[in-house]
Amino acid sequence: MTITTLMVIVFVIGYVCIALEHPIHINKTATALLLSTVLWTCMTQIIPSHELLAEDLVKSLGEVAEILFFLMGAMTIVEIVDIHGGFGLITDKIKETNKVKLLWIISFLTFFMSAVLDNLTTSIVMIALLRKLIDDKHDRWFFAGMVILAANAGGAWSPIGDVTTIMLWIGGKISAVTIIKNTFLPSAVSILVPLAVLSFSLKGAVSRPPLNDSSKSDDISMGNKVAITALGISALLFVPVFKTITHLPPYLGMLGGLGVLWIFVGLVHKRRVGGSKNQKYEITSILSRIDMSSILFFLGILMAVNALKVGGQLATLSTSLDTIPLEEPGKYYIITMIIGVFSSIIDNVPLVAGAIGMYSFPVDHYFWEFLAYAAGTGGSILIIGSAAGVAVMGMEKIDFIWYFKKVSWLALLGYLAGCAVYIVEHSFR
Repeated sequence: MTITTLMVIVFVIGYVCIALEHPIHINKTATALLLSTVLWTCMTQIIPSHELLAEDLVKSLGEVAEILFFLMGAMTIVEIVDIHGGFGLITDKIKETNKVKLLWIISFLTFFMSAVLDNLTTSIVMIALLRKLIDDKHDRWFFAGMVILAANAGGAWSPIGDVTTIMLWIGGKISAVTIIKNTFLPSAVSILVPLAVLSFSLKGAVSRPPLNDSSKSDDISMGNKVAITALGISALLFVPVFKTITHLPPYLGMLGGLGVLWIFVGLVHKRRVGGSKNQKYEITSILSRIDMSSILFFLGILMAVNALKVGGQLATLSTSLDTIPLEEPGKYYIITMIIGVFSSIIDNVPLVAGAIGMYSFPVDHYFWEFLAYAAGTGGSILIIGSAAGVAVMGMEKIDFIWYFKKVSWLALLGYLAGCAVYIVEHSFR
């Protein structure tokens, strides 16, 4: 058995352990961290040079760190807005409790927000909103699952809505106007089909959670609530603008926005009557609300995937796909759809990176457009198949098997429907 084959076997075993977290009573974060360590240890047998391996490790860690710092910055901004009652301003306007109607409202809101922000940030914001709207855990899990589908669908048709579309856009493979025009309808269908199916099966109403003491902010004036909420949302919206203007990584814009909000909140509480402070409004206290377990899970699983990327296993997978004996365009339709399904198992970033390295199609070629759709929405099929899914899984502690039973089939149905729409749409161009 070769070391590359052993790494694939180890990854599969680790993946199964993560999926079976609850039955085997082993925390998925611990499994992910151990998995990444074992795979990178195996890499010492593939790259014997310590200097070269260290370079690959540092490069991989840098790529993952960008996502982690982005996630931590977004989570902190959301928590600051939440603790100051900002989301109450929004949820108070949503009076609907009927499950079907509320699901459509949440999904449409998520779909369009994801295109403007990105699917990861939008998912974090929407989960914070759902906690204010739905009390029952499993009802909230179901809505959270649909948030993942809607966020990934919304991110797929926007050049700034998903990491993979950003990669294709910055890499000169797609143009902003064309990707919006040619993938909006398939992306919309990928969420409309699951919503239509659920409209016939969901019954009843959701129950609102009681307002607990930790979420009360009656001692904060309405003016300060609005100002903090507006500044927090502006900080999130500023990230794609920052990237477009400076061409610097998005996490820097996110951390910069957090810094501005942090200073503003400090000044707000300094100006309060008598300079009194409530401990719960201290940023250091708010930081303790961030789920570090989710951050470490992200670190482990992404570093494990990067080990397979550096080890060449992902490149081998991409190359094997190109041997499919079909004529164009059918061949590349199949390849792209397979990449989309694989993106639910392996992070879509290295898969898209591999595709960019393999093919040299011109800008706005249908392959790049279809790849943006497939890699973006295909990750919804499994909960750990996208950054949005991993973030929601960590925040709501959603069980992998529960999602697989309840949501995966809906995601697959929507994914295939969207693929069909794109193929038909492209054939008429």
